[in-house]
Amino acid sequence: IPSSLLQLLTTALSLSLYNTYNPSSYTYIQTNMAVCKHCFALVFTFLYVTCALAANANYNIQSYGAKADGKSDSSNAFLGAWAAACASTSPATVYVPTGRFLLGSATTFGGQTCKSKAIRFEIDGTIVAPSDYRVIGKADNWIKFVRVTGVSIVGGTLDAKGAALWSCKKSGKNCPNGAGTLAFYNSNNVIIEGLSSQNSQKFHIRIESCHNVKLQGVKVSAAGNSPNTDGIHVQLSTGVTILNSHISTGDDCISIGPGNSNLWIENIACGPGHGISIGSLGWKEKEGGVQNVTVKTATFTGTQNGLRIKTWARPSNGFVKDVVFQHAVMSNVKHPIIIDQNYCPNNQNCPHQGSGVKISNIKYKDIHGTSATEVAMTFECSKTEPCRGITLDNINLTYKDHPAQASCSNAGGTSSGLVTPTSCL
Repeated sequence: IPSSLLQLLTTALSLSLYNTYNPSSYTYIQTNMAVCKHCFALVFTFLYVTCALAANANYNIQSYGAKADGKSDSSNAFLGAWAAACASTSPATVYVPTGRFLLGSATTFGGQTCKSKAIRFEIDGTIVAPSDYRVIGKADNWIKFVRVTGVSIVGGTLDAKGAALWSCKKSGKNCPNGAGTLAFYNSNNVIIEGLSSQNSQKFHIRIESCHNVKLQGVKVSAAGNSPNTDGIHVQLSTGVTILNSHISTGDDCISIGPGNSNLWIENIACGPGHGISIGSLGWKEKEGGVQNVTVKTATFTGTQNGLRIKTWARPSNGFVKDVVFQHAVMSNVKHPIIIDQNYCPNNQNCPHQGSGVKISNIKYKDIHGTSATEVAMTFECSKTEPCRGITLDNINLTYKDHPAQASCSNAGGTSSGLVTPTSCL
């Protein structure tokens, strides 16, 4: 800033602050008003641009060598842009422009040393995995964020190219386990908005040991027979909200693992898939419980399950309590409402004991639609820890245009309003 302008600003500020009238100073300002008008405009423009850049530094991955051809490995470019954003002392944006960018290796974005507490991943293009599933197939996750705070992922598509691995698994060959697409571990204040995840090798989105996470407008797509491709998996976390999302996959649309509390899930379209599941729980003898979960306004189309709680028949100190399932529509769902405490896929690793997981205070309200099987409600609870406090309110499930059936074992509760099929609690 020119020294003459600094002098002018200093004098004007002095007059303003001290409310004094100095004839010589006033004359100085008056005679230099033309200069003042232009300089003020210049200074304010300069300050505005400077503050805007400082407020949100933008790091385009192409500036770090990324190529939008879907073939050139841009892993180093992603990490370079992340490092720059992480080092920023103000909010920062990592920008992924339109095009296809190959993230050719399993990549971890760590936040332990980040100065910025607000980093936005703005994705206009598509991030693609290697065509050879073995490159990332032995990793736990393809894209992983660890110990970050204030990270937002907005827009874009993640294409994990998992179909080849699914085929390998179906053939019975010796295949890698597969990598999840996107995961957050030990992180706080995370937002995932408008993101599409397609053809994950395994879980699409995993939230573990996190606090205050919001997922909104997420779209998940994978074949209905793709193995272990859970849409959104939440574990050991608190304060997770999932809103306005459409999930089509080969496993649970949303799976809720042990150690979760204060989850809110609303306006979800699920199908194909295995429904919204609490569990599986009780694999370990000492395990965190699940509590304060609300699932509201969900539609299930052609799914294996609708609203499910599942536990292994093993000793456990786990629990599920204070859960509300409300306003759900079923369309040709095999098991619209189900509690299964004898979960044992392929009859492997199951000691055939009573489940130790305690299930209580589970509310089902305004659930209606069609069941693909005659038994539309199943409450198969533990012989050692029977279910308690199940409530049914306004349930109307039919099978082939006539009332369906309900099946109960070791389950206690009440019903009110219209309940079809007739309650067996």
